[in-house]
Amino acid sequence: MTFNVRHGRGDDGRVDAARLGAALAALDPDVVALQEVDRAQDRSERADLLGAVEEAIGARETRFVPTLTGQVGLARHVRTSAESADVQKVSSLLRTWSGRRRARGDEADGPSYGIALLSRHPVSAWRRLRLPTVTPYLVGLQLGPDEPRAALAAVVETPDGPLTVVGTHLSSWGRWNRAQLWSLRRHLRAAPRPLVLLGDLNIRGALASRITGWRELVHVPTYPAARPFLQIDHVLADGDVDAAGPARALDLGLSDHRAVVVDVTLGRRP
Repeated sequence: MTFNVRHGRGDDGRVDAARLGAALAALDPDVVALQEVDRAQDRSERADLLGAVEEAIGARETRFVPTLTGQVGLARHVRTSAESADVQKVSSLLRTWSGRRRARGDEADGPSYGIALLSRHPVSAWRRLRLPTVTPYLVGLQLGPDEPRAALAAVVETPDGPLTVVGTHLSSWGRWNRAQLWSLRRHLRAAPRPLVLLGDLNIRGALASRITGWRELVHVPTYPAARPFLQIDHVLADGDVDAAGPARALDLGLSDHRAVVVDVTLGRRP
């Protein structure tokens, strides 16, 4: 499962960690990749989002990778039309973080924000990967740096054998997320197969599969949650792993993205 949780804020404007955990537990996932996870943030009422999900799904292995530390907040709220990719892109770049700094190390003691992986199965190896960042410009005007980007890889020891699972959240800045995905593919050349890459890649449709050469297991729109017409959340597969059935994109009422769930089988490809 992959889900951009938008720091846990539901359609009703409330942050409720228990509600988030219960919604994910109802889907019965074995492995979960989360994006836009807050830890000890004022804007999410200092809720322990990751802890709630970990307890609810019964995860035995969990790792959080902060990409920013310090209090995170929106300096300006911009309502965008989902039909306007350009407006949405500029809106995302107007985000600023009070006291933010690029996170160092796998854990952060204070307020932080980043990505996470959770697994019900044992994990034999973890690896954190940093991705290139960008400072975009618009008509010669510098808007400010994009938030740092990272990926988190785990070798999950499933009942059917090991599976390398990689979670990430790429830039919303068009061409740069493609460069980040290409960089990530290069980093993962030596990673054990079979492998799946999950996350909000901010790349539309089949392009992510064409960039990596890996098979796309998601063929349904995932964004925006209420009336999705874009697929920007992906599950890409390489090696002896394939979908056991069609992927589902579900509106949980807890984010602007739909949660994506897909069952996979290992070791059955010719």
